[in-house]
Amino acid sequence: MEGDCLSCMKYLMFVFNFFIFLGGACLLGVGIWVIVDPTGFREIVAANPLLFTGAYIMLAMGAMLFLLGFLGCCGAVRENKCLLLFFFMFILLIFLAELSAAILAFIFRENLTREFFTKELKKHYQGNNETDVFSSTWNSVMITFGCCGVNGPEDFETAPRFRLLHSDDVVPEACCQRELQTRDGAFVSKEDCLMGKDMYQNRQGCYTVILNSFETYVYLAGALAIGVLAIELFAMIFAMCLFRGIQ
Repeated sequence: MEGDCLSCMKYLMFVFNFFIFLGGACLLGVGIWVIVDPTGFREIVAANPLLFTGAYIMLAMGAMLFLLGFLGCCGAVRENKCLLLFFFMFILLIFLAELSAAILAFIFRENLTREFFTKELKKHYQGNNETDVFSSTWNSVMITFGCCGVNGPEDFETAPRFRLLHSDDVVPEACCQRELQTRDGAFVSKEDCLMGKDMYQNRQGCYTVILNSFETYVYLAGALAIGVLAIELFAMIFAMCLFRGIQ
């Protein structure tokens, strides 16, 4: 009976890790293709820091899952205590890293408040200065989401650096309505917007717009994170049971 139970656990662990192995191989393949693709997609990714970082994160996650699945499959099929121990330690490190990230996110959650972003925007924003990473990032956010400032156009009334550099403008160009919300989109009326006419400005603050846009995805991400942690816990239990059952 004990032998049948051990055999069942061995094959369950193999199937479980085989899917992890395949998922890691797919992520690894896509990550490599995005980075080395010679057809021009590489240039698009390289031009966007967020996509560029995402490609390398995908590559790292793919490599990690590939190795994790490989260790789990080989350890289960060969009933190798050494490989199972490596698998257990590897997945334990991942689990602890995720737990640490969750704790840090909880500790520094005050850095994601409306007040924090408002203070940082007023302190550092320089307007249409594309050489300044902070200003350029904010411009991209405001154009993409069709919003203005953290709370609205009034944020720029008391932004000292922006007022010093653009004393004649009520709001930055990024707050002006466009026919198409992209950097290349034509302005509806740039002059009227910069002069402060409300009907030509994006009046909603970015904090509310982004929060509403990502509210669904936050709950989905939380559910996925809980699911991943549960799978990792089961994987560790499987590995230890199989490790103890092997003579």
